[in-house]
Amino acid sequence: MQAKDILIDAFQRIQEEVHATVDGLPPDDLNSTPALGANSISWLVWHLSRVQDDHVADAAGLNQVWLTQGWEKRFGLDLPERDTGYGHSPNKVAKVRVGSGELLVGYYDAVHEQTLEFVRGLGAKDFERVVDERWDPPVTLGVRLISVLSDDLQHVGQAAYVRGLLQSATS
Repeated sequence: MQAKDILIDAFQRIQEEVHATVDGLPPDDLNSTPALGANSISWLVWHLSRVQDDHVADAAGLNQVWLTQGWEKRFGLDLPERDTGYGHSPNKVAKVRVGSGELLVGYYDAVHEQTLEFVRGLGAKDFERVVDERWDPPVTLGVRLISVLSDDLQHVGQAAYVRGLLQSATS
């Protein structure tokens, strides 16, 4: 098994978890928070999608699907168009609201497809390419992809936890 195959499997698992977390939830559940100042499922899934879109597109020399496929218009958020959610205050988190889970998973799936298309084309040496020299040591493509996976896994796990909290409150 090659490194790219392991990464593809990991990204596919994230996609499965995004769908399992979002599917079947009404907008009120997607947009609500379990406590004041906490993140909603909408924000968590939007954010993990935006980070993956931003970081992978940058490393691959591609445009973000957020912009090229019109997702920023479909979401209609009162945020800068390149905003990824990094460092959001509770007020900014509250601006990420969706009318349906289909919007969230639609955007995630578009990002996922671009990510997999890029990763499928990688060779072993590609993972050693430096993609960000602002860090010491500089960040390689392999490190960047693992960073994206780590961030996505954390946020989809948080979203699943919020779903569980919301569902237990109504049972």
